Amino acid sequence: MFKNIGRSNVLFVCKRSFVRLIEVGQLNLPKSIEKYETGQLFFHRIFGYRGVILFPWLARVYDRDIINKTENAVGKDVKGKTHTFYQTLIDERDCPFIRAQTEAVTFLGNQDTSRSLYAIPGLDYVAQEDILPYTATEKQPLQHELFDKFLMYYPNKDPPFGAQETLRSWQKKNHPWLELSDVHKETTENIRVTVIPFYMGYRESQTNSVYWWRYCIRLENLGEQSVQLRERHWRIFSLSGTLETVRGRGVVGQEPVLSKKSPAFQYSSHVSLQAPSGHMWGTFRMEREDGHLFDCRIPPFSLESKPDDKFLDR
Repeated sequence: MFKNIGRSNVLFVCKRSFVRLIEVGQLNLPKSIEKYETGQLFFHRIFGYRGVILFPWLARVYDRDIINKTENAVGKDVKGKTHTFYQTLIDERDCPFIRAQTEAVTFLGNQDTSRSLYAIPGLDYVAQEDILPYTATEKQPLQHELFDKFLMYYPNKDPPFGAQETLRSWQKKNHPWLELSDVHKETTENIRVTVIPFYMGYRESQTNSVYWWRYCIRLENLGEQSVQLRERHWRIFSLSGTLETVRGRGVVGQEPVLSKKSPAFQYSSHVSLQAPSGHMWGTFRMEREDGHLFDCRIPPFSLESKPDDKFLDR
């Protein structure tokens, strides 16, 4: 899928299998500081999909690019700055054309006293600067199984979609699983890596407890030359005292190419520890189109659990 903005600020989309453009709405002026409201339709600035905002989160962003620009930055703490991110729905028509996993939310649900892994398709976390808001020309502008359950059309409202009680109840019930708190960023040789970790819960047996986290990673090429991700190298430290090394080809079975045409790739994975906290860090081995190999740093991030009483209401 691609987008094109006409002279009159009208937004069009067309799928690769078609030759005609379809008008979907008019672009609005992006907001730099003021928050977007529930029901705001948008295009993702990086991945180009159509989406709608459900609700905001405030996250601490730890950007190592800022401290690395100063002298003698080695060993200094990185201070987090608060930024707004949004929980969003992705239009299912666009999912086959974007380079991001669309099952972005997973958690260990507590059903009938047993915890199982759940995945909710077509959900994403989007930063304020990635949103290109628009006003749709249709009453049903977005296709997603949860759209009609979560949002209602209000013709005299701006944006014309508002939260239903179902959405508010869902957010309250699943708040511990959905909450975004920390975001970590670092750039190496024009390749920016962004990591967002999430606590998922734990499974308990007669012998031990296993704690689970999900982490979402975006790689973005800020340079001119194409690069390809060849290998991953992880170091995983557990509070129990263990240090694990994980090496392998690519990520999630792929070796994505980051080019000027398709500069970004996003995926999610999971990690488990036999302790309530730990740390992860590592590198991606990247190869430029001229054959140059280099290691792209993955910013270190904490794996922190939450008190289990937050999860007992599930």
